Amino acid sequence: MTLIRLLLADDHPIVRAGLRAVLETEPDFEIAGEAASAEEAVALAGRLAVDVVLMDLQFGPGARMNGSQATAAITARPGAPRVLVVTTYDSDADTLPAIEAGATGYLLKDAPPEELAEAVRTAAAGRTTLAPAVADRLLRRVRTPGTALSRRETEVLGLVAEGMSNLRISERLHLSQATVKSHLVHIYAKLGVDSRTAAVAAALERGLIRR
Repeated sequence: MTLIRLLLADDHPIVRAGLRAVLETEPDFEIAGEAASAEEAVALAGRLAVDVVLMDLQFGPGARMNGSQATAAITARPGAPRVLVVTTYDSDADTLPAIEAGATGYLLKDAPPEELAEAVRTAAAGRTTLAPAVADRLLRRVRTPGTALSRRETEVLGLVAEGMSNLRISERLHLSQATVKSHLVHIYAKLGVDSRTAAVAAALERGLIRR
């Protein structure tokens, strides 16, 4: 039996304890360490010789690095462990950056224990596991690329949903206001709407941005 060494990365101690309790029942799993921040996950992933990192995406309001950034830092190293995202977020704003960063799998925290264990083994083998909602959304993007929001458009619309003006969005994303307006025009066309409010409502309904 090949032992799979795991690193649990989540800022909530209760979540880490829950994951540990579930995964330690599997005879081929060993919990090598835990990380309470994305930065700590990057450091431990390079030091503990683990096979799979179970990575959350959000690490609290004061975090300097999120799970997608940590995933990119971990997977960029030679001989890097696999990263399996385990999170509550399934919007395009979360899934696309994580997958682009190199995550091998993407699972939601409400997945049954047996599904989580199987996803870990699949990730360790270098194969991909996606939560059904995430897989459906990615397939939809492939089948209808002309209606899918780009990563930047998703970022812009997410900030619109937070109530930011075009000026504040341009400052946050280091874009000109004209570029922000251009992104909004494209967003309206893709979503079939004609206002910021309608765009946010449509995107929330389709799971394109986080509630």
